[in-house]
Amino acid sequence: MRVLLSTWGSRGDVEPLLGLALELRAQGVDVRMCAPPDFAERLAEVGVPFVPMGFAVRELVASKPSPTEVAAALVAVHFDVVGKAAEDCDAVVATGLMPAGVRSVAEHLGIHYVLACFHQLGMPSLHYPPGRRPGKPFPPGETDLRVLWKIDAERVDAMYREPLNTHRAALGLPPVDNVRDHVLTPRPWVAVDPVLWPLQDVLGFDPVQTGAWLMPDDRPLPADLVKFLEEGEPPVYVGFGSMQMAGVPDAGAAAVEAIRAQGRRVLVSRGWADLAPVGEGDDCFAVGEANHRELFRRVAAVVHHGGAGTTTTAALAGAPQVIVPQLVDQPVLGAARDGAGYRCGARRSDADRRVPVERA
Repeated sequence: MRVLLSTWGSRGDVEPLLGLALELRAQGVDVRMCAPPDFAERLAEVGVPFVPMGFAVRELVASKPSPTEVAAALVAVHFDVVGKAAEDCDAVVATGLMPAGVRSVAEHLGIHYVLACFHQLGMPSLHYPPGRRPGKPFPPGETDLRVLWKIDAERVDAMYREPLNTHRAALGLPPVDNVRDHVLTPRPWVAVDPVLWPLQDVLGFDPVQTGAWLMPDDRPLPADLVKFLEEGEPPVYVGFGSMQMAGVPDAGAAAVEAIRAQGRRVLVSRGWADLAPVGEGDDCFAVGEANHRELFRRVAAVVHHGGAGTTTTAALAGAPQVIVPQLVDQPVLGAARDGAGYRCGARRSDADRRVPVERA
């Protein structure tokens, strides 16, 4: 059996699929993965066959393109790159930034398609409102969640329906009226920990909660990092993963100074925000790529953006957490994580909001 895994997004969209890829491979499944070129080295590390898909995520976020341009380009990549990569496959699992064209590719090839989410906030519900997407504004003062979710579907259609149906027509496929629900399917998978994030009722869908997809990691910590950890009391870890923190460029420095004010040492994870030590003291150490499963067992607390993967890993390590949510699921789901730590806010610039970060 051959399975194609497809995603376009940040590391939080890639790592869970790598966890799935390794488990499938252990079960004898032939797996390959379409992902942004940013992650070629990471896939090579774990030996998963890699098909570069589209443009680099970091470059896109920095360039602030229009949402409609990104949508059209992404759909084209689905039909081209994913379409070719899936030709000899039996199934495709899609996630990440609105994989609008992947289901159409599977339909054309006659193979099975599954949509996987790492949160359920893109599914209509009477428990929470839609997340932020570009497009039609909500009516002032509107509180009816059914109305808001209808507008959410209209926003997705405005960005994706025309390019999607143009490519579908070229393959002889009928047009799609509701892109969001078409992508989700009636039975999407939700790959998150059921203790941290139990499923809530959704409107018109029957999701399957699989539990979190975690990468096994037995890498030793770098020697210089181990030396820093052993030289004093456990430090407080600060890292924001794939968040570039453009709207709050001083977030890392502010966190370091706040931690120092409490008499604690600081471990700074560079990440996509390129965080660095502050000041000349030996109480602050910068680390790049590292085994979080092992590292979080050895820190006093974890300050991070609230991504599902980091939150789950910190919870498994028993580390207290301070969450500084930035986008997508992070601000909303942060409230459900307060039992594992403390959640605080962060400013975001208007420029950041132009980047289409919605997930399926």
